[in-house]
Amino acid sequence: MSEKPDISVIVPVTERYDDPAAVYRVYKAGIEATGKSFEFIYVLDGEYPEMMAALEALKGEGENIVIIAFSQWFGEAAALTAGFRNARGEILVTLPAYLQIKPDHLAPLVEALADKDMAIACRGPRLDAGFNKLQNRLFHGALRFLLGSSFHDLGCGVRALKRELFEEVDLYGDQHRFLPLLAERQGFKVTEIVLPQHESDARPRVYSFGVYTRRMLDILTIYFLLKFTRKPLRFFGLIGSGMIGVGGLVDLWVIIERLFQDQALSDRPALIIGSLLILLGIQTMSVGLIGEIIIFTHSKDLREYRIEKIV
Repeated sequence: MSEKPDISVIVPVTERYDDPAAVYRVYKAGIEATGKSFEFIYVLDGEYPEMMAALEALKGEGENIVIIAFSQWFGEAAALTAGFRNARGEILVTLPAYLQIKPDHLAPLVEALADKDMAIACRGPRLDAGFNKLQNRLFHGALRFLLGSSFHDLGCGVRALKRELFEEVDLYGDQHRFLPLLAERQGFKVTEIVLPQHESDARPRVYSFGVYTRRMLDILTIYFLLKFTRKPLRFFGLIGSGMIGVGGLVDLWVIIERLFQDQALSDRPALIIGSLLILLGIQTMSVGLIGEIIIFTHSKDLREYRIEKIV
């Protein structure tokens, strides 16, 4: 086993990637500029024969590369997690398998960790087509509205973080984009650094309807995780109370009509709808209450704070 490196560079390989050898060499030059020792860990999310052959050729030339290949597709979050777990460095740098920023500007990310726990790249000035910029504004506008997020480019995969951050922040599903938000929630210091965008990253990107739907669901998921994970009754209680209130008003209206306008109740669908809303509201609130009980039962295993230092 070689000496433990200062930096572990994790490169998840998913559907999109550029020439492996060319990308590796420019990334390597950018990391070398930090003056620290390093290793590269490539995680192949599925079968990529051409990528595997190119990486094995680089490894055969003596390059310090670790290759992890999944048996099938598991997603980018799983690829990053596998890379983090196999990393030996105290500083973890994530880079996409294609060029998003100019690699000779990677050093500021690592330098920022002197007083921060995580540094993320923000591509600027943006060279993208207008539609790309519109997508970016809508995505981050929704995050600012719902969560008060101050980040401008969570879609950029160029990031640097300390090992302890990965050890304390859970990463699963498609939540890798929101790692900076999850880290802030845990009390870590996160900064955003503007780095020049690479010209090859400026091409128009149009996705399928399913992809945009998943992005919307991801935003709703992270909203729930950040706002109501520790207080589920606030979320389910709000929805349940609204349903009970609406159902109660509907039933009250029907009862008033029965008492003062001699309207029969037996053939009134509104009575059934109102009663159903009340029952659904009670059930929804019960879900939140059960969540609160579960959290209370396991509260001794949960930590809602992070100590930076004790003097």
